[in-house]
Amino acid sequence: MSSTLIISVIVIYFLVLVGISFITGKSDSNASFFSGDKQSPWYIVAFGMIGASLSGVTFISVPGWVAASDFSYMQMVFGYLLGYLVIATVLMPLYYRMNLTSIYGYLQSRFGNSSYKTGAIFFLISRVIGASFRLYLVANVLQIYVFDAWGVPFEMTVVVTILLIWVYTFRSGIKTIIWTDTLQTLFMLVAVGLSVYLISVDMNLNFTSLISTVKESDYSQIFFWEGKQHFVRQFLSGAFMAIVMTGLDQDMMQKNLSCKSLGDAQKNMFWFSIVLVFVNLLFLSLGALLYMYAETHGIPFNEADDLFPAVALSGGLGIGVGILFILGLIAAAYSSADSALTSLTTSFCIDLLGFDVDSGIKEIKQRKLVHLGFSILLVLVILVFKSINDDSVISALFKVAGYTYGPLLGMYAFGLFTKLSVKDNWVPLVAVLSPVACYIIQLYIPFGFELLILNGFITFVGLYLLKTSK
Repeated sequence: MSSTLIISVIVIYFLVLVGISFITGKSDSNASFFSGDKQSPWYIVAFGMIGASLSGVTFISVPGWVAASDFSYMQMVFGYLLGYLVIATVLMPLYYRMNLTSIYGYLQSRFGNSSYKTGAIFFLISRVIGASFRLYLVANVLQIYVFDAWGVPFEMTVVVTILLIWVYTFRSGIKTIIWTDTLQTLFMLVAVGLSVYLISVDMNLNFTSLISTVKESDYSQIFFWEGKQHFVRQFLSGAFMAIVMTGLDQDMMQKNLSCKSLGDAQKNMFWFSIVLVFVNLLFLSLGALLYMYAETHGIPFNEADDLFPAVALSGGLGIGVGILFILGLIAAAYSSADSALTSLTTSFCIDLLGFDVDSGIKEIKQRKLVHLGFSILLVLVILVFKSINDDSVISALFKVAGYTYGPLLGMYAFGLFTKLSVKDNWVPLVAVLSPVACYIIQLYIPFGFELLILNGFITFVGLYLLKTSK
């Protein structure tokens, strides 16, 4: 597949996104940027959240992960269902009752200003790192298959990648993203579905034999009862990961809070969680097929994350698969990255700068500067990640989340399940010491994704030690 064709596909794709932003971005107000004027249809939010949840990390890494861990990732996905149930029945009612734009406003009302700022800062750190991981995937694939041939440096690829996001999000933020994410989720699912179909055609498999081939492959084991892949460990890790990376994450909850009512937001979460199970199973099935196809046709690849790009862009399945792969990859990555940039801007403006949703022209200008600043920051972090990455991207993402989301988990759990007050000024120290303690423990006792639970527990205990007599 020629680099010129890839560039043409990307240009057309982004012209469509810019067109959507022009239609939806007529209002330049902070209310539109932060909350979508509370007018987002729940079914549009639900569909768009699929792409935002999966991202380029899932699109590339989950299929590649199959060789090392079979279908064990589904154990975490089943845990997600429990986590989403908690979000819909506990956290969402709380956020809507308090009429929050930034969910970290809860920490201010429950503990005080220091806790509030600490929660917001930990989110900012978490989301900057997470968004950078996701965008790195896209920039790296484009670099290998397009820009290296043109002599364009990786740094320029990254700058262009972020610039394209900035172009269609800087005016109306979440109001635009609700609709662009819907389009991008559609592209991503079509890309995966048709890739599965075309590989099955190449392997002379009908629907029934396709299912049996995947089921009987060496990769299809779902349930494990020992080691790091033990079902209980994976299930609980998935549940808590969903709670913190969706329910305690301004990025994901900002979309839900843009719905017209709590009932609409809960319907969105219910349908989103059910569909997400089948989508992840589809990705894992694609991974099994990709490994079988690559082995049969002798397609080389260096790392697991290179498997899907290597097969899709080899030309063996036709030029259509290559185009679908590029569209799906960009859609998957950008559907999470654009909302990340918007949520970072929202949290910084509301939580740290003290903006109101209905603020004036001066605040609108400041918001745009903050939006530009985070765009530049993402570029810098991606370049740092490029220089140090030596692990599967999805594994690294969850490891980082285990450290940075843990204090948020502990703070919210303490606030929701106790009535105790704490010495607010000391909360930042606890939030910092908890990940440090987890890192030290990890050096001697190996943990998997359940490190997040340990991190939250240590934060909870630390807050209990800070309790006051009020």
